[in-house]
Amino acid sequence: MKKIPKVGARIIKSAASIALCYLVDLLRGESGIVFYSQLSALWCIQSYVSTTKKNAVQRIIGTCLGAVFGLFVLLLTGFFKSRFLLSHFQYYAVNAVIISATIIPLIWTTVLLKKKQASYFSCVVFLSIVVIHMSDENSFLFVWNRFLDTMIGIAIGVSVNLFHLPGKKRTDVLFISGLDDTLLNKDYHLNDFCRVELNRMLDEGINFTLSTMRPPAAIMEPMADIRLKLPVIAMDGAVLYDTREKRYLSKIELEPEEKSQVMEILEANSLSYFANVVIDDSLLIYYKTPDCQVQETLIRELRRSPYRNYIKRPLPENESVVYFMMIYPAEKAERIYKIFEQHSLTDKLKILKYPSRDYPGNSYIKIFNRYATRSNMIESFKRKLGVEKTITIGTVPGKYDYLVEEGNTNEVVHILKRNWDFL
Repeated sequence: MKKIPKVGARIIKSAASIALCYLVDLLRGESGIVFYSQLSALWCIQSYVSTTKKNAVQRIIGTCLGAVFGLFVLLLTGFFKSRFLLSHFQYYAVNAVIISATIIPLIWTTVLLKKKQASYFSCVVFLSIVVIHMSDENSFLFVWNRFLDTMIGIAIGVSVNLFHLPGKKRTDVLFISGLDDTLLNKDYHLNDFCRVELNRMLDEGINFTLSTMRPPAAIMEPMADIRLKLPVIAMDGAVLYDTREKRYLSKIELEPEEKSQVMEILEANSLSYFANVVIDDSLLIYYKTPDCQVQETLIRELRRSPYRNYIKRPLPENESVVYFMMIYPAEKAERIYKIFEQHSLTDKLKILKYPSRDYPGNSYIKIFNRYATRSNMIESFKRKLGVEKTITIGTVPGKYDYLVEEGNTNEVVHILKRNWDFL
């Protein structure tokens, strides 16, 4: 069954703005048209503060230009009406020509001022004056009230949208969330609630980052709309990556002798592998001819990413490796892992084996430097950031400060909100 959406803060703020517009209209003795105030207020109720301010500016510019041009047309048509004896049809035709022609300089003015986004509102205000209210007894008074109604609505909308209860921000804490089934849902997407609330906290200055097994390339697409300011911990702690600058800030590679030992075992057992190498902020993935279907599928699907560079050639001897990766059917992966156990490499290196979520029935094996851990990278990152405390969120029991159920992505944001902004 489809989940029924909750009544969110934006909906409540919209209703509050409408009510306040009514209140102000009563205090003004109902001298204006509350409808115009309400339209302006609703336009300013946005998900982000930056969008609210941008929309308010657009509405103010549009209203001012529309009112000025509307006043000009009122004067011009009033002149024709007083100087010439026109029939109803003639007067209608004159108005139509003047109003239609005035649209050109009106829109051109918004372009000249580099405020093209305000052109629509300029035209709405202008036409409401010269078309709907041209026949009013005192159309000039309407121009003033139209302007004043809009300014009142903007003031109410902006005030309501910026209002929040006073609280203290936890700027001394680094918040770290997992990615798969933690912040992202099973379809590997971020829902609208998480996106809006996370961006709001990021705009307010929360120290927030991600920690994931995946490489940076797998973070860029689902988190493209998130305004991350801090680098992310990727490759299970092997790298620290700046998603804004597209730079690897830190990496923990296999030692040369460790790389050689791994290569000897891989070659002796004729195993296909992917050697992940970081050179000048680029991820190069050296690989041999695939020896199973899943490897061919993986290469075909992942090489489309602009953040991965697959190179079908032997790994150069002088290149340092961040990690080796293999993917095989689960039974074969188990046998390969035991080979590394027999050579005691599972004690010397960090060797992970886990089922593939993307390719069911298969398992990954990843081989890292044993110091390439999330905890080590977090400690290094904390020193760079100058914070001592962390709050971690994930789905693995015993590993995080806050445990969330897989797929309960909204809970991550609720945890962040409770710990970031509190009374």
